[in-house]
Amino acid sequence: MKEILYLKAEKNIRTYNRTLLLGEAVRMTCAAPKVVNRLKTEKLYTFDHARTGKRTCAARTVLSIVDVIERVQEVFPELEIQNLGEEDFVVEYSTKRQENPALTFVKVSLICLICFFGSAFSIMAFNNDVSTVTLFDSFYTLVTGRESDGFTILELTYSLGLSVGIIAFFNHIGGRRLSNEPTPIEVEMRLYEDDVNTTLIQTAGRKGSGREKSGEEKEKEES
Repeated sequence: MKEILYLKAEKNIRTYNRTLLLGEAVRMTCAAPKVVNRLKTEKLYTFDHARTGKRTCAARTVLSIVDVIERVQEVFPELEIQNLGEEDFVVEYSTKRQENPALTFVKVSLICLICFFGSAFSIMAFNNDVSTVTLFDSFYTLVTGRESDGFTILELTYSLGLSVGIIAFFNHIGGRRLSNEPTPIEVEMRLYEDDVNTTLIQTAGRKGSGREKSGEEKEKEES
């Protein structure tokens, strides 16, 4: 009976090795463990064109599941292959950065300040646009028969409710989650990442080539 190799690739893969192996690019399973063990160590792509800097180097390419199948068939020509994942996927190569605690603290603090003052300005602009202060004054006078001094139970409950609503919406209080569901920010980040990967794949497809050939492949063609 002919062995069947099942492949599954994610839409985005990150590697810290300049040479991408099949085992990093796709998940593989087969009834014959020796087949998977052999294929995991096979080279799929080499990032010869990676830009190298003082601290980091990075590169990105789009590969097709066809590239993976071709590489597998070079090793096991008679193997039957079934793809269960993406047809095209993005591979990002980067070196591991050495974290600087002081710089990280400064970045996080700056982002927190921007978010705080930006959100405060947005809330104040919205309240001013819908005349929240005037509405509270009119409602307080209508119910109590007295004029508002600008700080009543309405302003207090509105401020508390706004704070509780923000915490509940973003599903975070400090470093703790209120539930196991992903936060709106995480959802938006994943949607953005998915859109970026889809755009890269479609752009590569329009150019007619999913990737830049590595040095080894160019040498094979020349020979």
